[in-house]
Amino acid sequence: MFPTKKRILFVSSEMSPFLETSPVATIARMLPQALQEQDNEIRILVPRFGVINERRNRLHEVVRLSGINISIDDNDNPLIIKVASIPQTKMQVYFLDNEDYFHRKAVFNDEDGKFFADNDERTIFFCKGVMETVKKLGWAPDIIHCQGWMTSLIPLYLKTIYKDEPVFKNAKVVYSVYCDKDEINLGGDFARKASLNTIEDNCLECFETANVDNMNIGGAKHADAVVTGCEKAHRVVEDHISDKIVMKHTDDDAATAYGQFYKKLLD
Repeated sequence: MFPTKKRILFVSSEMSPFLETSPVATIARMLPQALQEQDNEIRILVPRFGVINERRNRLHEVVRLSGINISIDDNDNPLIIKVASIPQTKMQVYFLDNEDYFHRKAVFNDEDGKFFADNDERTIFFCKGVMETVKKLGWAPDIIHCQGWMTSLIPLYLKTIYKDEPVFKNAKVVYSVYCDKDEINLGGDFARKASLNTIEDNCLECFETANVDNMNIGGAKHADAVVTGCEKAHRVVEDHISDKIVMKHTDDDAATAYGQFYKKLLD
């Protein structure tokens, strides 16, 4: 689809076959492979939630990438990078791990269904960890495609903290909005923590009320292009994407549709 090979980074909170809690997992699995088969270079980053079985999925630590600390408030949180291959493909998936944030045997809710109190920090850790991992890889993406609310800080970080990093110099960021659960809320202190004591308050206004709609609005507002996964998702962000390149997700010949979408963004 592209005249020359492009580097595309996919970031998602889940991916089949490792973790499947929503339709995002299937999209995150199939779209990268379809675009790789069109001769593009792909990298995939996801959280290593504790429900992902390391032995069964053959995860192993990438020692040369580990050793980074992600600071949130006054806490330094070690970032461990693991990798696994997707069966029957030539794709590798990088898993971002931390003992305190991701070793519990659950995703976002405890055994009583209560949203974890530290989901705010887990989200910040993951998003900043993505940026630091790509830096350490030394792999300069043309497209960074963020899928879902847990990735919503990445467009902001790319345009602020990491705007002068050579590895991100030519990167365009795409944000996909899905029909998420309304009970997702990261609390009243999320914006302050997400600032990492660096980003100005006016850049974080969307995240002051950190419910799922505002997380998606923040992700869409700071992205270069937006994909909406359903009509509800489109309505949530439509007032904030008038200056963006926008497409509605399709499962029909997705590789061609997304390839054309990325090409339009890069032209």
